[in-house]
Amino acid sequence: MILIGQYDSPFVRRVAIALRLYDMPFEHYPWSTFGDADKLAVYNPLRRVPTLVLEDGEALVESGAILDYLDELAGAGRAMIAPFGPERRRALKTIALAMGMGDKAVSLFYESILRQERSELWMERCRTQIRGTLDVLEADRAARSTPWWQGDRVGHADIAVACVLRFIREAHPGMFSVETWPRLAALATECEALSVFTEIAQTLTPPKS
Repeated sequence: MILIGQYDSPFVRRVAIALRLYDMPFEHYPWSTFGDADKLAVYNPLRRVPTLVLEDGEALVESGAILDYLDELAGAGRAMIAPFGPERRRALKTIALAMGMGDKAVSLFYESILRQERSELWMERCRTQIRGTLDVLEADRAARSTPWWQGDRVGHADIAVACVLRFIREAHPGMFSVETWPRLAALATECEALSVFTEIAQTLTPPKS
């Protein structure tokens, strides 16, 4: 398998971390959606990452769809999400909130560096959405007594939240407060201490056209 995309993207990073935790070998093409858009378009007409190219040449797009495929390969016993029922729904909701927050953080990042005339109204709306989602995730995490979000082992919800929090901290310094969201900060620290998170990491840099 070939994973396309840079690890400073929380969406690419969560897929790469899952691949490592599942012990699934893959090649990594660190292509940029800006500088390598034409090469990326061969596999994904949206020119977006992550894109996962399978052995037969089929290309999977969007991190959630890719992870659904990887979970199927791993099998129900190893999958980092419950196979059905309330726990699966709760995990999917946590992941959806984290990824939606990631979308807003990425959009806000591009708005701030790519546009000369920025919409402060729109940017503040993004900040409000991010802060509101952090509040909900903090309350959810605080209500749980398990070591990880869904139990005794790290899962997709933990990975998604941690990857997005790293992006927010790097892209928008000062936006995330440890004092305001201590449980999320603790989760991120625990995740980033894992060897796979150390291996699959890239400092955020502005895109090159």
